Amino acid sequence: MQIAVLGAGSMGHGIAQVSAMAGHDVVLRDIEAEFVESGLEGIRENLQGGVDRDKLTGTEMEETIARIEGTTDLADAVSDADLVVEAVPEDMDLKQDVFSDVEDAASEEAIIASNTSSLSVTEMASALEHPERAVGLHFFNPPHLMDLVEIVVAEQTDERTEEFAVDYVRDVEKEDVVVRDSAGFATSRLGLVTGLEAIRMVEEGVASPADIDEAMKLGYGYPMGPIELGDHVGLDVRLHIAEHLREELGERFRPPQALRRKVRAGKLGKKSGEGFYVWEDGERAGMSGQWGEDDE
Repeated sequence: MQIAVLGAGSMGHGIAQVSAMAGHDVVLRDIEAEFVESGLEGIRENLQGGVDRDKLTGTEMEETIARIEGTTDLADAVSDADLVVEAVPEDMDLKQDVFSDVEDAASEEAIIASNTSSLSVTEMASALEHPERAVGLHFFNPPHLMDLVEIVVAEQTDERTEEFAVDYVRDVEKEDVVVRDSAGFATSRLGLVTGLEAIRMVEEGVASPADIDEAMKLGYGYPMGPIELGDHVGLDVRLHIAEHLREELGERFRPPQALRRKVRAGKLGKKSGEGFYVWEDGERAGMSGQWGEDDE
């Protein structure tokens, strides 16, 4: 299968990687050559980490890399694609523009998917002349390590598209759950409630971010605590999703002031070097603010 992934950030290059590892030919596209190269380098680093941990061989790494090419040209990326997955920033106008541009350049049979974590796929699909081929493919961060893909069925999605999405997810060795399009779907809606409440607990002095995260990992089997996950996702992204769900679903999704303050200060989490934790070389190095240093 030929797959085009639009957006070479952490989600986009991760989706490209898992698709190529499953044997598909992939074109990774972004608007600037430096973004494309950064995405390709991220794939190389992920694969090398797998080799270092004996999860795959050097030959498998090279074969995967050989299946991926990068470009800044949208038409070149999607013209032969069977599946196009957009992984651009969470902005409805932008995503609708991308959907429309893809439809103009891709074949009539191509499936057009969004990796959105919370925005309406139904609304995105309304930008298409043939919205029945739109679907949500919500991968989790980082895609090469997380097993789940949430398949979001829009109001317009037809049976062929839904079946295609399920087959693709299983082919790339991920676990699928199928949900109907609604605000926050299943996972973002439930995950955000936990994340926001954890931040409120920090505000109230209940416990430190590290202790709250550790409690959820040890007590509930979370692979990563809700506050650390927010730092990974990006606190600006968390805030944006919370504001969207508040508008759609009500005041229970009101963002805590501590989250707003972090974003206003530019402390966005791992990508900025500081959020609720301090990050150095991609690893937790301590806690931000009054809680001082981790005792890790």
